[in-house]
Amino acid sequence: MTSGGMGQKAPALFLRNATGLVKGWSGFDAFSYSFMSVNLVTLGMFYSFTVFGWQADGSPIAAILLSGIAVTFLAITYAGLIAAMPRAGGDYVWQSRVLDGIPGGVVGAVVGGIAFYLVTGAMGQADPVPLVGGIVGVVLGGLLGLRRGGIGFVLSATGWWFILALWAPIYGAILNVQFVLPLAALAGWSDGVSFFTTSNGTFVVSLIVIALVTVLVSLGMAGYARIQRMSLWIGLAALAVMVVLMLVSSQDAFRAAFDREASSLFGVSNAYQSTIDAEAGFGYAFSDLDPFGFGPGTFLLIPFMMFWILYPNWGATLYGEVRGASDFRKVLNGMLGGIWVTVVLAVVFLLLAAKTFGWVFFQSTNVNYLDPVYAVPGAPASVLPIWSYPPLLASFLIDSRIVQMILVVLFGAWFLGWAGTLFLSSTRMIFAAAFDRILPEAAARVSERRAVPWVALLLIMVPSVVLSWLYAYNADFVGFTLDASLVIAVTFLGSAVAATILPWWKPQIYQSSAIARYTIAGLPLISVAGAVTVLILAWTLWQWLTNALYGIGTGNTSSIIFLGVLYGAAAVLYVIARLYRRAQGVDLEAIHAEIPAE
Repeated sequence: MTSGGMGQKAPALFLRNATGLVKGWSGFDAFSYSFMSVNLVTLGMFYSFTVFGWQADGSPIAAILLSGIAVTFLAITYAGLIAAMPRAGGDYVWQSRVLDGIPGGVVGAVVGGIAFYLVTGAMGQADPVPLVGGIVGVVLGGLLGLRRGGIGFVLSATGWWFILALWAPIYGAILNVQFVLPLAALAGWSDGVSFFTTSNGTFVVSLIVIALVTVLVSLGMAGYARIQRMSLWIGLAALAVMVVLMLVSSQDAFRAAFDREASSLFGVSNAYQSTIDAEAGFGYAFSDLDPFGFGPGTFLLIPFMMFWILYPNWGATLYGEVRGASDFRKVLNGMLGGIWVTVVLAVVFLLLAAKTFGWVFFQSTNVNYLDPVYAVPGAPASVLPIWSYPPLLASFLIDSRIVQMILVVLFGAWFLGWAGTLFLSSTRMIFAAAFDRILPEAAARVSERRAVPWVALLLIMVPSVVLSWLYAYNADFVGFTLDASLVIAVTFLGSAVAATILPWWKPQIYQSSAIARYTIAGLPLISVAGAVTVLILAWTLWQWLTNALYGIGTGNTSSIIFLGVLYGAAAVLYVIARLYRRAQGVDLEAIHAEIPAE
């Protein structure tokens, strides 16, 4: 690099010669992280399986299988990118190195045009204002994308930093309904049940989650891996107990057990039939589960499943710290294991739920809880004051408070092994951007003992507290949590585009990687998988944004504006960083033309 002035040497490209991070994970640890990221219990049972009743003419099992196939292409795409550039930061590194020039300008123009069109339209402006906004977005987004690192930083910072803070209250809500409230109810702590369903209780649980995750991430990669492995085996053991209970019990036995416990815990008589009658009276027409059916609404269930199963690549930002990350097959097997072990377990659970709980009851009790939460007009009040958490329902089959509480506690391992995903992946994106000198250098500092990027951790932890407060005390803010999955999907879409063009746009990177020897009909495997992934993600995003069923785009003006603010803030931050570094003599273009050191 040339000198920045007379006798003054210009800064080096990267912040230092090595990241300071260590390869603290094995291939099994990476699989465990992938498996816990598509978490059957925390995300599957709560975030996706509860909504089957909202599209009752679809086939849940078919939707899960189709979603698993779709996400398999995503796994192939990401395994290829990891093999080509196994660096801390994942999506940010790939997008900032591949999406430059014409491809970056095109991606930036598309993203910017759609964003400006949606935001101006959501603000209530009639034509031609949205059209003009879209044109302005195309121009600004295209200019940003032409710059090396511009579109990559915007997509990744929004996806792995800004929106991850919004996941904190989501994690808090899940811990509340799956752990805190069931235990409070089983312990006979009625005041606790009442408190933790209030705004104050919601905020307290979110703070507990933030504190817990901060401690877990501060253990370093190796320390967290130990917690994750322990959680994995305990969680699977608890699931095995639940499966056996459901397998050996009949629907009549469960109905009697549910009515007994509903009366004992909450003073509700005939709760099983009352739940079914309440939803039938509201207009739901549920039927028994058809394991081999393929209903007309099956494809509409897939976007719901993507709220849960879209994340086998959640550890992509961490592969600079995984041993053997350049081995394509090893990385792919870990992700595929995370997907398909989960899919098999999900199908087994649904079949057992239909057998033991009764499929009509299972759908009824879920919508009976969800409809009031999402303020569905005219929805009947919930029969029970807490959600019918499946492990809690299974525990009712044993008439012992101690055993019931033990089973719920053991299922808490699913949350513990998943909790670190809240901050761990995002800290590496922040770290990588600081290592490239976009963010302040302090964000790339790591502790000597455990190689933890402390400042990066603080940069995700602090906004998490703020957004958790808004979630707890602002009812309108709750709807924004659905944006959490959408923004992540947009980030994945950017990387899928990068993977598709990698062999042709950056042949020197592609040819030097192990992925170069994998082809389909003479075409690069990474490009084929990337192109299919682009189509799948684009269709999913289109459904989320245009179909009111999913509560994100159509009819949710505030949600669209919120998304615009997030992406706009990332773009402004990049422009400020670029101008500031230019004044220092730092060439961000040159930095993003190089692959960062390990």
